[in-house]
Amino acid sequence: MTKFFFSIAFVFALFAAFVPLQKKENKAMKTENVIIVVIDGPRYSETWGDSSCQYIPMMSGKLLPQGVLYKNFRNTGHTFTNAGHTSITTGVDQFINNLGMEIPDHPSIFQYYLKSKNMDPANTWIITSKDKLEILSNCKDSVWKDKYKPSTDCGAKGLSTGYRNDSITVMRTLEVMKQHHPHLILINLKEPDFSGHANNWTGYLKGIQVGDRYVYEIWQAIQNDPLYADKTALLITSDHGRHLNGVKSGFTNHGDECEGCRHINLLALGPDFKKNVILDTTRNQKDIASTVAYLLDFSIPTSQGEIMQEMFVK
Repeated sequence: MTKFFFSIAFVFALFAAFVPLQKKENKAMKTENVIIVVIDGPRYSETWGDSSCQYIPMMSGKLLPQGVLYKNFRNTGHTFTNAGHTSITTGVDQFINNLGMEIPDHPSIFQYYLKSKNMDPANTWIITSKDKLEILSNCKDSVWKDKYKPSTDCGAKGLSTGYRNDSITVMRTLEVMKQHHPHLILINLKEPDFSGHANNWTGYLKGIQVGDRYVYEIWQAIQNDPLYADKTALLITSDHGRHLNGVKSGFTNHGDECEGCRHINLLALGPDFKKNVILDTTRNQKDIASTVAYLLDFSIPTSQGEIMQEMFVK
């Protein structure tokens, strides 16, 4: 009997020793907040694939020296707006209605985070120029549906009310950051996708340029706020690309498996990331969900993504 109790005590001692080590590893992260900016629908050829980076001078000149760029970041699911955003927020590629008539199957980083930390919805926000992306705040899973939903500010006045200008979205974002200081935010800028669909090449390029300035403005706001500075990761990515020239309708559309639609962008800045590093590692949108969970120390068991360990300072 004495030997039995000794064995039990030994097992508990091992368990107690292991758990603090795990917590200590996560607490070593300096990141307390994550902001994801999704610039909707630029092609790689007009962004980082252009050696001059002429349309993204702020990201290439000001932000890259402070962060990590993935040269081979991919959409591995369906190359539409709602599907791409769903992959980013749930870590699962899902074929989903692109008009805002369907919510994701699986719970999101917002729901997992709010439940894990027992926080108020105002600690997480979805702020988007496209109204249809309000669907990201909920999911079909019966255990999670209508629970742990983040705060939202989408489109004109929410789902089915129409799009709004990106300038308004950025203004709302800065207001929310100042008023609520959320720990987790996703932002969608509808350009350059909106002008691309309108067959407006000039507007499409301008959309890339303006988005470039907006992400720099958001980064500056982070650095100038003592509650965010040196504690916040900024992930700048896209939901999908566009058809290459000569593929179907070219830049005016997207939605297939061509390289133009698949090849997208990820630039990551934050206190736990390497600086001025360009990686050839192939990664995809699902990895964002798993990496965010790792940064903010919560579990997301339904994600099919991986933690992008190579971007972290060792």
